[in-house]
Amino acid sequence: MPRVLSRPDRLRARGIPEIRAGDDLVEIIRHAAEGRVHTGDILVVTSKIVSKAEGRTVAATTRDEVIAQETVRVVAERAHPGGVTRIVQNRNGLVMAAAGVDASNVDDDVVLLLPEDPDASALRLRNGVRDMLGIEVGVIVSDTFGRPWRLGQTDVAIGAAGVAVMVDLAGTADANGRTLSVTAPAVGDEIAAAADLVKGKTGGTPVAVVRGLAHLVTAEAPPGGAALIRPLEDDLFSTGTAEAFAAGKRSAEERAG
Repeated sequence: MPRVLSRPDRLRARGIPEIRAGDDLVEIIRHAAEGRVHTGDILVVTSKIVSKAEGRTVAATTRDEVIAQETVRVVAERAHPGGVTRIVQNRNGLVMAAAGVDASNVDDDVVLLLPEDPDASALRLRNGVRDMLGIEVGVIVSDTFGRPWRLGQTDVAIGAAGVAVMVDLAGTADANGRTLSVTAPAVGDEIAAAADLVKGKTGGTPVAVVRGLAHLVTAEAPPGGAALIRPLEDDLFSTGTAEAFAAGKRSAEERAG
């Protein structure tokens, strides 16, 4: 039965300190995981420590400035008493709040960006753990997202290596013998969300180990986390309501002019 290993704080006690720019994250995870992680396990690593190790902090007088720099497309924005909430597509193609720019758990004068290439980051970690420990593992780099039409947040896979992130069941039969046509569980996101139940947001535990899903772990190079991004041409909700109205108004004015 798949399970997320309990007491992940023991990994932290074995040597996952506060991560700084330039830290060897592979070595740090190897030291914490040696003897406790086995072939077929999946390491779920929060993107925050990956970004810190990669030096993805930038000085910022305001977070909004950096959000604008990381944005390639505004999906929707709404003003409220606390400021403005923006849902945007960032440089990685991810559609999320604030372009993934994070001001929590960093110094007051900087903000933290997502990894430059989350899939490449996951691959480096996977290869490093394999080379150092001689075991085949999967690695998922996770980050926290909101979801359309749902309250709250959950972790999803923004990067992956050595592990399938989606299982296409189209063409197989359900329990009643009916052929499935579009069912494709996003197992990468499911694993990331499950891991967050033990990592948490404030416990200082940035890595969790998921065991029992060895059938999803592979030495090959399956599509990474980017494979879960819906192509724009297939997105029925590529703009927010206000943005769609504004675009329609501009189009009508252009035709009338």
